[in-house]
Amino acid sequence: MKSFLATLALTTALTLPGVAMARPVTLTTTLNNYGGDGAYLAFYVTDASDAYVGSLWMAGDKSKYYKHLSDWYRATGGDTAQVNGITGASVGAGRKLEITLDLADALFDAGYTLHIDAAVEDMRDSPNEVAVPLTTAGAGTPVNGRRYIASFNYDM
Repeated sequence: MKSFLATLALTTALTLPGVAMARPVTLTTTLNNYGGDGAYLAFYVTDASDAYVGSLWMAGDKSKYYKHLSDWYRATGGDTAQVNGITGASVGAGRKLEITLDLADALFDAGYTLHIDAAVEDMRDSPNEVAVPLTTAGAGTPVNGRRYIASFNYDM
């Protein structure tokens, strides 16, 4: 029940700015073949003033490693409740993660940015690996990551 309430609260927070309609958005992340363990990825949104709005997804379920997702960790104060019910397995080198979420229409073309922090055990952390403005024009446009992510895009 706690997990359900956390998921409901997160969904509400990201689908109600301006009591807007929500649309399904598919996030596709392809990792480089970097030769290490599975990557932990934190997907989260900030507003036009770079203030944390909410977490969308966490790839990697061992909370003891979340501190290595340093920008996400700093924004949330390491609050694991931010990702209760929205976690999955870490993503292996050379693999693809595809998730579909309902996001508020009000998040697009309004100054919001989707960020991805990445961390791999025994390798360098990569805060803000990807930062993509959420725009309707940017949908379907691949963006390169800085270290572990070969490409990321979102489709509506």
